[in-house]
Amino acid sequence: MISKSTIDAVFDAARVEEVIGDFVTLKKSGSNYKGLSPFVNEKTPSFMVSPVKQIWKDFSSGKGGNAISFIMEHEHFSYPEAIRYLAKKYGIEIEETEQSDEEKEQLNEKESMFIVSEFAKKYFEETLFQAEEGKAIGMTYFKERGFTQETIKEFGLGYSPDQWSAFTDAALQKGYSLEYLEKTGLTIVKEDRKFDRFKGRVMFPIQSMSGRVLGFGGRILITDKKAAKYLNSPESDIYHKSKVLYGIFHAKQEIAKQDNCFLVEGYTDVIQMHQTGIKNVVASSGTALTPDQIRLISRLTKNITMLFDGDAAGIRASMRGVDLILEAGMNVRVCPLPDGEDPDSFARKHSKEQLDEYFKNNATDFIRFKANMLMGEAKSDPIKKAELIRDMVQSISKIPDQIQKEIYVQECARIMDISEDVIFNSLAQIGRKELADANKKYVQERKQMEVVHSEQQPKEAIDPQYNLERKIIEILLLYGNMEEQFIELLLDVNEDNEVIEVEHKVEQKVYERIYLSLQEDEVQLTNPMFKVIYKDIMDYFNHNVWDLEKYLKTLNPEMAQEVTSIIMEDEKETLHNWESQNIIVKQKVQGVSQYVTETILTLRMYLLNTMIEKYKVKLKDSDEKRSYEMLTLIMDYTSLMNMFSKRLGQVTSRFKTIEE
Repeated sequence: MISKSTIDAVFDAARVEEVIGDFVTLKKSGSNYKGLSPFVNEKTPSFMVSPVKQIWKDFSSGKGGNAISFIMEHEHFSYPEAIRYLAKKYGIEIEETEQSDEEKEQLNEKESMFIVSEFAKKYFEETLFQAEEGKAIGMTYFKERGFTQETIKEFGLGYSPDQWSAFTDAALQKGYSLEYLEKTGLTIVKEDRKFDRFKGRVMFPIQSMSGRVLGFGGRILITDKKAAKYLNSPESDIYHKSKVLYGIFHAKQEIAKQDNCFLVEGYTDVIQMHQTGIKNVVASSGTALTPDQIRLISRLTKNITMLFDGDAAGIRASMRGVDLILEAGMNVRVCPLPDGEDPDSFARKHSKEQLDEYFKNNATDFIRFKANMLMGEAKSDPIKKAELIRDMVQSISKIPDQIQKEIYVQECARIMDISEDVIFNSLAQIGRKELADANKKYVQERKQMEVVHSEQQPKEAIDPQYNLERKIIEILLLYGNMEEQFIELLLDVNEDNEVIEVEHKVEQKVYERIYLSLQEDEVQLTNPMFKVIYKDIMDYFNHNVWDLEKYLKTLNPEMAQEVTSIIMEDEKETLHNWESQNIIVKQKVQGVSQYVTETILTLRMYLLNTMIEKYKVKLKDSDEKRSYEMLTLIMDYTSLMNMFSKRLGQVTSRFKTIEE
């Protein structure tokens, strides 16, 4: 793990305006800087950077934070990856905390595989651009595909010589270990002989979202019935085919910006579309789409557009991935290409503007597309039509959102010319057993939780989460526009699940602090009225100078009544029975920053405590494997609880000192 001293050094060195300036064109605006949002398309700047406060705010998307959070949001890095990126930018040497011999061995092994893979990428690139064989065979192929030299360099394309061990010999001469050449799959070892896996192939490096080389795809250029046309790296500790999407490193920013991801099948499909200007595109690399790949896209957008080749067989094969996308709660549209075309050939023949227009006019909702495609096969055959309807209903049943599911039922009924009742009955038949099982499990869990709650708190106790959410609304209304100094809590977790705490002082508006804290924990208010008021207050802060009197005039009667009730409530009223739950919450205080920090920490502790109790209940009915997983989660959450409790004690102690 990265040491605390390294993290502190990165925070001290990183200037938010310098970090963001690498990605966004910033112009001076008073004491701040402004620019166009890097997260959405806009013509009027709404992206603000404060060098004094060392924070940024994007009023279009609602995102904000410090230099670290910007790198995480923009580059979709994890926290450690963001620290490493900034350490490299500012020339800070990264110190690692002490690890066990086993941990060091595992880390060193993976890192060695990454290093070998990076060497291979550079070797294949140099062979393509400098060796006569590479230029004559590999470069000719890429040029024939229509790839420019700029595109070839951008995607790191290369060539592996048509010799048995040219790459392996070069790697060994450079001092790379045969063990890691074999583990990455770059070299095949049989007894005393060593072979290059990708000999005589053009090379496509496969990169992670952060840009590290995980493996390779190689295409053979000669006709050989015994050899596969495309060959991928074998599964390894760093390459898992089902969890990787080709092109995700080059596409991630545009996917997030366009809020849509085009999904294709092959390497050249991605490269050709990218070169044409459609950069929010990735490929499943010829494999059937997997849940892990869908989750990778979901980190960037909830919208997927699948591009289908013109042939019917390809369309039918690709349609199997639609159900997985729906099951993941994603939105999916499909766009068939003209007969005989694939994304590679189609992009080569058209400009970006023409592609945009085609996708706009031809991308359709999956249910319309599936119905039209299958109706052509069913024609007037009632048996086939019944099978078609069952097929459609099967897809609809995968959708987790009930409102969206009902809309699709209505659309399906209209297209199929049947009643909605028939479809709902079919859905019920498909899910009856699952629903019964889920309902039974739900009832059991509710009974168990009621027992736990009855043992833990008095009958008259009020829902603690309700009180905390009400406190958050109260703070926003009374203190939201105040600027306070906060100690920002940054967390990291090492491979031992030990939490590292980093403190950093920042000047922030109270409403910004609350927003970023809840966003960091992915916490949403659960009370329906508070959820609406919270969003409304945040929108008002982002678009207006705060004026409580004017704000109250914008509310409907129901919201105005609730807000007035919160404002006028006795400021010294205590929260109900928190002491019995070992949770301390300050009431109205002179130090607003302490008040805010304590409220957020208490909410975090309450939610963690809720999760711990839930898993304790589940632990009773778990098998051995699940019991281990549950115990691990309970230990992790307990560790976080202890850390938050310690943090809450520190904040309380500081405030007591101020009072005294």
